[in-house]
Amino acid sequence: MTGSEPLSLDEEYAMQQSWRNDNDKCTFIVLSKDPNTEVKNSDLQDTNRMIGDVNFYLNNTDNPHEAELEVMIAEQQYAGKGVATEVLHLMMQYAVNDIGVDDFVVRIKDTNNASIHIFENKLGFKETERAPVFKEVTLRRSVCDDLKASLNQWTSHANRIKCALE
Repeated sequence: MTGSEPLSLDEEYAMQQSWRNDNDKCTFIVLSKDPNTEVKNSDLQDTNRMIGDVNFYLNNTDNPHEAELEVMIAEQQYAGKGVATEVLHLMMQYAVNDIGVDDFVVRIKDTNNASIHIFENKLGFKETERAPVFKEVTLRRSVCDDLKASLNQWTSHANRIKCALE
Protein backbone atom coordinates (compact mmCIF):
# COMPACT_ATOMS: atom_id res chain seq x y z
CA MET A 1 0.00 0.00 0.00
CA THR A 2 1.14 3.51 -0.64
CA GLY A 3 -0.54 6.15 1.51
CA SER A 4 -4.12 4.90 1.22
CA GLU A 5 -6.10 3.03 3.82
CA PRO A 6 -8.25 -0.05 3.11
CA LEU A 7 -11.93 0.63 2.39
CA SER A 8 -14.99 -1.55 2.70
CA LEU A 9 -16.77 -2.52 -0.52
CA ASP A 10 -19.52 0.06 0.16
CA GLU A 11 -16.90 2.76 0.81
CA GLU A 12 -15.08 1.78 -2.38
CA TYR A 13 -18.29 2.04 -4.43
CA ALA A 14 -19.11 5.44 -2.88
CA MET A 15 -15.61 6.72 -3.67
CA GLN A 16 -15.86 5.40 -7.26
CA GLN A 17 -19.19 7.16 -7.73
CA SER A 18 -17.85 10.49 -6.42
CA TRP A 19 -14.77 10.26 -8.64
CA ARG A 20 -16.57 9.21 -11.78
CA ASN A 21 -16.96 12.75 -13.12
CA ASP A 22 -13.93 14.31 -11.38
CA ASN A 23 -11.28 15.31 -13.93
CA ASP A 24 -8.54 15.45 -11.27
CA LYS A 25 -8.80 11.80 -10.19
CA CYS A 26 -8.61 8.45 -11.89
CA THR A 27 -9.11 5.12 -10.21
CA PHE A 28 -9.36 1.55 -11.39
CA ILE A 29 -10.47 -1.43 -9.35
CA VAL A 30 -8.01 -4.33 -9.46
CA LEU A 31 -9.70 -7.67 -10.08
CA SER A 32 -8.19 -11.11 -9.68
CA LYS A 33 -7.81 -13.02 -12.91
CA ASP A 34 -7.32 -16.55 -14.07
CA PRO A 35 -4.36 -16.37 -16.44
CA ASN A 36 -5.83 -19.21 -18.52
CA THR A 37 -9.19 -17.52 -19.10
CA GLU A 38 -10.14 -14.58 -21.31
CA VAL A 39 -11.81 -11.75 -19.36
CA LYS A 40 -15.38 -10.92 -20.40
CA ASN A 41 -17.49 -7.86 -19.59
CA SER A 42 -19.67 -9.97 -17.26
CA ASP A 43 -16.55 -10.71 -15.16
CA LEU A 44 -16.20 -7.00 -14.38
CA GLN A 45 -19.35 -7.03 -12.25
CA ASP A 46 -18.12 -9.88 -10.02
CA THR A 47 -17.29 -8.07 -6.76
CA ASN A 48 -15.79 -11.25 -5.32
CA ARG A 49 -12.85 -10.70 -7.68
CA MET A 50 -12.00 -7.23 -6.28
CA ILE A 51 -8.52 -7.34 -4.72
CA GLY A 52 -7.49 -3.68 -4.62
CA ASP A 53 -7.29 -0.42 -6.51
CA VAL A 54 -4.84 1.84 -8.31
CA ASN A 55 -5.30 5.62 -8.51
CA PHE A 56 -3.76 8.83 -9.67
CA TYR A 57 -4.52 12.41 -8.74
CA LEU A 58 -3.76 15.55 -10.72
CA ASN A 59 -3.50 17.82 -7.71
CA ASN A 60 -0.28 19.81 -8.21
CA THR A 61 -1.34 23.34 -9.17
CA ASP A 62 2.27 24.20 -10.09
CA ASN A 63 2.48 21.24 -12.49
CA PRO A 64 -0.90 20.14 -13.88
CA HIS A 65 0.85 17.28 -15.73
CA GLU A 66 2.10 15.63 -12.52
CA ALA A 67 0.19 12.59 -11.29
CA GLU A 68 0.35 11.30 -7.73
CA LEU A 69 0.04 7.52 -7.80
CA GLU A 70 -1.43 5.18 -5.19
CA VAL A 71 -1.86 1.43 -5.24
CA MET A 72 -3.41 -0.97 -2.78
CA ILE A 73 -3.57 -4.74 -3.03
CA ALA A 74 -5.87 -5.51 -0.11
CA GLU A 75 -6.15 -9.27 -0.49
CA GLN A 76 -3.04 -10.76 1.10
CA GLN A 77 -2.94 -13.87 -1.11
CA TYR A 78 -2.13 -11.53 -4.04
CA ALA A 79 0.59 -9.54 -2.23
CA GLY A 80 4.14 -10.15 -3.42
CA LYS A 81 3.00 -11.76 -6.69
CA GLY A 82 3.69 -8.82 -9.02
CA VAL A 83 0.09 -7.59 -9.18
CA ALA A 84 0.91 -4.08 -7.89
CA THR A 85 3.77 -3.73 -10.38
CA GLU A 86 1.54 -4.85 -13.26
CA VAL A 87 -1.32 -2.50 -12.43
CA LEU A 88 1.09 0.39 -11.90
CA HIS A 89 2.57 -0.23 -15.36
CA LEU A 90 -0.95 -0.15 -16.81
CA MET A 91 -1.97 2.97 -14.89
CA MET A 92 1.22 4.82 -15.77
CA GLN A 93 0.85 3.89 -19.45
CA TYR A 94 -2.74 5.17 -19.39
CA ALA A 95 -1.71 8.39 -17.61
CA VAL A 96 1.11 9.10 -20.06
CA ASN A 97 -0.61 8.13 -23.32
CA ASP A 98 -4.23 9.11 -22.63
CA ILE A 99 -3.97 11.98 -20.12
CA GLY A 100 -0.60 13.56 -20.99
CA VAL A 101 1.11 13.09 -17.63
CA ASP A 102 4.82 13.93 -17.70
CA ASP A 103 5.80 13.50 -14.04
CA PHE A 104 4.85 10.96 -11.37
CA VAL A 105 5.10 11.24 -7.60
CA VAL A 106 4.31 8.80 -4.80
CA ARG A 107 4.15 9.33 -1.06
CA ILE A 108 4.67 6.11 0.86
CA LYS A 109 4.77 5.29 4.57
CA ASP A 110 8.48 5.02 5.42
CA THR A 111 7.91 1.56 6.92
CA ASN A 112 6.33 0.20 3.73
CA ASN A 113 9.46 -1.40 2.31
CA ALA A 114 7.56 -3.48 -0.26
CA SER A 115 6.01 -0.42 -1.94
CA ILE A 116 9.26 1.52 -1.79
CA HIS A 117 11.00 -1.44 -3.45
CA ILE A 118 8.43 -1.57 -6.27
CA PHE A 119 8.71 2.12 -7.06
CA GLU A 120 12.50 2.32 -6.78
CA ASN A 121 13.58 -1.02 -8.22
CA LYS A 122 10.77 -1.97 -10.61
CA LEU A 123 9.64 1.47 -11.81
CA GLY A 124 12.79 3.59 -11.53
CA PHE A 125 11.51 6.21 -9.10
CA LYS A 126 14.06 8.15 -7.02
CA GLU A 127 13.65 9.33 -3.45
CA THR A 128 13.36 13.13 -3.31
CA GLU A 129 12.14 13.79 0.22
CA ARG A 130 11.55 12.31 3.66
CA ALA A 131 8.98 13.77 6.01
CA PRO A 132 9.66 12.33 9.49
CA VAL A 133 6.65 14.09 10.99
CA PHE A 134 4.37 12.21 8.56
CA LYS A 135 6.60 9.08 8.53
CA GLU A 136 6.52 9.33 4.76
CA VAL A 137 8.96 9.13 1.85
CA THR A 138 8.40 10.91 -1.47
CA LEU A 139 9.61 9.32 -4.71
CA ARG A 140 9.47 10.84 -8.20
CA ARG A 141 9.87 9.78 -11.81
CA SER A 142 9.78 12.03 -14.87
CA VAL A 143 8.43 10.72 -18.13
CA CYS A 144 11.05 10.38 -20.86
CA ASP A 145 11.20 8.50 -24.16
CA ASP A 146 12.81 5.49 -22.44
CA LEU A 147 9.99 5.29 -19.88
CA LYS A 148 7.34 5.63 -22.60
CA ALA A 149 8.93 2.78 -24.56
CA SER A 150 9.20 0.62 -21.42
CA LEU A 151 5.57 1.28 -20.47
CA ASN A 152 4.39 0.38 -23.95
CA GLN A 153 6.48 -2.81 -23.86
CA TRP A 154 5.34 -3.77 -20.34
CA THR A 155 1.69 -3.29 -21.27
CA SER A 156 1.74 -4.73 -24.80
CA HIS A 157 -0.13 -7.82 -23.56
CA ALA A 158 -3.05 -5.78 -22.22
CA ASN A 159 -6.35 -5.31 -24.00
CA ARG A 160 -8.80 -2.58 -23.13
CA ILE A 161 -12.26 -3.70 -22.21
CA LYS A 162 -15.06 -1.19 -22.43
CA CYS A 163 -17.65 -1.56 -19.74
CA ALA A 164 -20.71 0.44 -18.90
CA LEU A 165 -20.89 1.25 -15.21
CA GLU A 166 -24.35 1.55 -13.77
